[in-house]
Amino acid sequence: MTSRHAPALAPPAASARQAGGWPRAATLIGTSLGFGVIQLDVTVVNVAVKQIGAMFGGGIAELQWVVSAYILIFAALILPAGALGDRFGAKRVLCAGFVIFVAASMACGLAPDFGVLIAARAVQGAGAALLGSCSLALLNHTFTNPAERARAIGQWAAGASAALSGGPLIGGILIATLGWRSIFFINAPVGLAGLWLVGRYATETPRAAHRGTDLAGAVTAVIALAAFAGAVIEAGSSSLLLVAGLSASVLAAAAFILVEARAAHPMLPLALFRHRPFVAPVSVGFLVNICFYGLIFLFSLLFQDQQGLSALRAGLAFAPMTVAILAANLLSGRLVAAVGRAPAILAGLAAMAAGCAALLWAGPATTYPGVVGQQILLGGGLGLLVPPMTGLLLSGVDRSRSGVAAGALTAFRQAGSLLGVAVFGALAGGGHFYRGLHSALWISLAVLGVSGVLIGLRGVRSRGDA
Repeated sequence: MTSRHAPALAPPAASARQAGGWPRAATLIGTSLGFGVIQLDVTVVNVAVKQIGAMFGGGIAELQWVVSAYILIFAALILPAGALGDRFGAKRVLCAGFVIFVAASMACGLAPDFGVLIAARAVQGAGAALLGSCSLALLNHTFTNPAERARAIGQWAAGASAALSGGPLIGGILIATLGWRSIFFINAPVGLAGLWLVGRYATETPRAAHRGTDLAGAVTAVIALAAFAGAVIEAGSSSLLLVAGLSASVLAAAAFILVEARAAHPMLPLALFRHRPFVAPVSVGFLVNICFYGLIFLFSLLFQDQQGLSALRAGLAFAPMTVAILAANLLSGRLVAAVGRAPAILAGLAAMAAGCAALLWAGPATTYPGVVGQQILLGGGLGLLVPPMTGLLLSGVDRSRSGVAAGALTAFRQAGSLLGVAVFGALAGGGHFYRGLHSALWISLAVLGVSGVLIGLRGVRSRGDA
């Protein structure tokens, strides 16, 4: 047993560095900034869509592409990015991600039209894929003690969740004071700080030289996701485009599965799907993000288009959700210690479902105070379930595959985000916002119920995992 894991151990010099408190703390801060800044850009754009549309003259489809181009490339490249981290070292790849992300953010802020902005957002997604896959892998190798790792993951998730849920609030303040372009420029100082901390203090992870680059898998994944997103977003303009896009997506997805089954070094080893500790958290991450990110997009439309709030007030309207996510993230570790991972995840799913059910009565007469409680339930539920879901995944895979596992979780979560924004946005378009909102809420209740069944079965079969 010892010899099998010997190659994964850090060299003595690296172990000595890890023993110090500050290098490990700096690594935690740096990786949290890396994951936090990419989560910030998932939601910060939502409160800017009205201002961007007014400047460039686009409709809801163009605005959905501004949001979705980033998520699309992020989701499609997160798996090959994880493989790159395993092969070349998570620290090296994470630093490269910081550089790409900061440069693309500056391009977004300087964009003269929708075409350049959408293209720059796609490049941002590529940098985000490197950051997202390697931040957790580097953290997993830095904190080897299970209890310390659990606390570190909780803090890492809390920072990322605060950035994610605080995106609309931060965006509203920046837009009101400095204009919409500032939501991209703010990434530069944050990204450079994370780059310095990781580059200066983090210890490089072992390199798995046997890992290859699965280019065919990455290409087919991009085509499958892009075709699906395009079909749903542009469905209102052409039924032929909808059919063609969905057909292309299905064919590309089938090609992806064939490629991964035959590849010598697949970016997503299909054998992982025979491993229950992998399947449950990855599936739940995908389903939960359909609900949460799709509703975030609809909340932004609700606050600005339906209730007439300014960008600043719309950003402030997300404050209860921000506080709820952060508080629940910090409390999640204690809940896991008391009842176990599976019950903690189920509690989070139940809170989110309660928030969706309470929002079903929203209509044209609904004012902002009428949706505060629902925001708290949705945010609090997400905050409770993310840390134990992540811990469940990492506890069930070998540390040498942590990059691939972390990448898979993030990829499926972002694919869920893309699906939620595309489908929920399409449902709420065409002047039927509240009818679309109610349809989105019923879909959310269904996927949360399926998630509960998956975790319930996982908890019954593996009571000792908590």
